[in-house]
Amino acid sequence: MNRLIQSLKSRSKKRVQGFNVLENKCIWMKAGVVNFRECDNNFDCPTCPFDRGMRKAMGISDHLKTEQTAPKWVELLQKKYAGASRPCRHALTGRVDAPKICSLNYECYHCAYDQMLDEADMVRNLESPQYILASGYQMAAGYYYHMGHSWSCFEHGGRVRVGWDDFLVKLFGTVKYVNLPPLGEKIKQNKVAWSFSKNGHEAAILAPVTGTILAVNHRALDHPEILPADPYHTGWLFILEPVMPKRNLKSLYYGDESIQWMEKESQRLLELMGPEYKDLAATGAEPVRDVQAACPQIGWDVLVREFLRTGQK
Repeated sequence: MNRLIQSLKSRSKKRVQGFNVLENKCIWMKAGVVNFRECDNNFDCPTCPFDRGMRKAMGISDHLKTEQTAPKWVELLQKKYAGASRPCRHALTGRVDAPKICSLNYECYHCAYDQMLDEADMVRNLESPQYILASGYQMAAGYYYHMGHSWSCFEHGGRVRVGWDDFLVKLFGTVKYVNLPPLGEKIKQNKVAWSFSKNGHEAAILAPVTGTILAVNHRALDHPEILPADPYHTGWLFILEPVMPKRNLKSLYYGDESIQWMEKESQRLLELMGPEYKDLAATGAEPVRDVQAACPQIGWDVLVREFLRTGQK
């Protein structure tokens, strides 16, 4: 039984959790090629090992351009659906919940509606998440967390929205300036990707996911005060196109594991702050806001090194 539980937990970790679809059936199942298969890659078919395996089994090249040769599932959907009964692929995958007919014979690459959905996803605000408390720190349910205290939220098509967590904003309070990577820049997981500054100090942040920057939250850049006020919602920082999303999961915390990690981080911080704060926390008091200002004896460099995992050792 214990092995079964561990196996289920392992599968949950490997499956990309995030975009909430009406149903999670793989497009190959929708096309009638396989009897049963659930999507575990947020419909990011180009980076899906199962999709790549199906292409190989059916003799389909990975290097074909969509404009010249459509994916095999397109041909199968064309055979399965016709005329007014041909549903848009986004209705099939649950990306939209309203009935929508495909008028372009599944030639999505020049569909204005398909492009509009992508653009809407890029600029839309996240829905406000549900929150869980871990040692007094808010954590957004369904998000992934990185050891450098940033979060990742996987969205439709595998895109990832990134921000920093409640622990980080309580460590440093309201920052003066955020320096994000420019559009098109490639960042690598566990490598320095962006930074922030305050009162003449600067701190570097590690990338939680490998990928290419697609969009940044200019409102957060212009008004950094919203970051500590709402770090998981309006305070998101940027969106990226990840490289092989599932490969990034090994370095991220999710679910119960993320709560346990946050509790350990809180304990480490209390030890640095001193016994009086540790005793205060035992009474159920809220975490200190702006630890760097409240406990200057710890030092900026120590906080950066110990919790952001950057800076000099």
